[in-house]
Amino acid sequence: MRGLNSFATRFAPLAFIVMACIAVAQFFFQHSPDLAQFERYAHNVATFLRAHAWGVFAVASAFWFLTFAGYFHDRQQGKNLDVNKGGWFMDALDRLTNRRVLEQKLEQDPGPQIIDSEKLAASLKSKIIGQDAVCDDIAAQIRRRLALRQRDKPIGVFILAGPPGTGKTYLAKCLAAELERRLLHFDMTQFSSGAHAATQLFGASKGYVGSNTYGKLTAALRDTPDAVVLLDEIEKAHPEIHKNFLTAWNDGFVTEASDGRQISTTRAIFILTTNAATDDLQSLSVTFASDADELRRASTNALREAGFAPEVLNRIDRIFVFKSLSGLDIARVVALEIEAMIKSYGLEVAAEGIDPDILLDMMRRQQRIGAGASSRDLVRAVEESLADTLIDAKQHGHTKVTLVSVEGGVIAKPEQ
Repeated sequence: MRGLNSFATRFAPLAFIVMACIAVAQFFFQHSPDLAQFERYAHNVATFLRAHAWGVFAVASAFWFLTFAGYFHDRQQGKNLDVNKGGWFMDALDRLTNRRVLEQKLEQDPGPQIIDSEKLAASLKSKIIGQDAVCDDIAAQIRRRLALRQRDKPIGVFILAGPPGTGKTYLAKCLAAELERRLLHFDMTQFSSGAHAATQLFGASKGYVGSNTYGKLTAALRDTPDAVVLLDEIEKAHPEIHKNFLTAWNDGFVTEASDGRQISTTRAIFILTTNAATDDLQSLSVTFASDADELRRASTNALREAGFAPEVLNRIDRIFVFKSLSGLDIARVVALEIEAMIKSYGLEVAAEGIDPDILLDMMRRQQRIGAGASSRDLVRAVEESLADTLIDAKQHGHTKVTLVSVEGGVIAKPEQ
């Protein structure tokens, strides 16, 4: 069709001239039967065109038909012609691939995204207590990488390291919510026993059990390529899983074992959490609080000594170190947990409705636990102290309550 179109296009002007001559000849024969006044040459031409009018008309019509057919064919296929000195040549994309599919995929591929890092950081800090520096840093990193649409790698591969219960997992969940991305949460402690654990995430090879379905990770990334992938406690995953992630983080794809398909990871954000080297990282975060580059270098060395493979650490874009909760940060966490618990019972807390003595008591309990204390300990303490009195308030029909510390416990009183 392309060759016919090129041929017809070249001769289309000639076809137009021929048809114009036919029209002129017809006019002369109809309005000037006496041709003595015209030159003999014009008479012979007109006679020939009249005698062969239908044949010439058919040839000219064929040229026009081919011209329009070729035009509409090219328009439908979305293909263009490259002009060279030697004439018309087929585009390399037309010859070597399905150009229409390629163009459709390019239209679907999102362009660079600009976000407000200050707004993102502020939102994260309102939910993640005591980790303001981490929230500021990760928001800035996300902004740069979304705007860059970098290379053929994920938008980011980050490690959140530090003591348990300091908000690492919660930060990943909040980040996914703020960016309006789906969260893919994998507890890596479930993938620690045996090399077959990798098949649960990346699928099983043909001939093995489970080879008729995709792995949990590959299927999820196939369906939602722009997800936030949370790999909780990554250090507990089997080494074979770590190896499979190397291509995901370095080459921008992960291979589904069942059919060999390469699933893109270039639009995903990977967040890894770890409790490894907690004490060393806490010390380093204080020592290098004002030197981010040195903190990264020292943190990388600490994680390597804790058992992380060098090839894994080399593919990490950033290591964020979380601090242990202390001081008023503990009171903030307790207050937020109390508010959430009250709401879970269908109640509301009155303005300034939490007795400061309740918060002080929780802080002292946390200090008695020592360095190993976490926000999970606070949640358990809140549940133990408040559950019964909140149930009583609900049974009595209260809607808004004030919590008062009394000897031996806490009482939820209706708002006055």
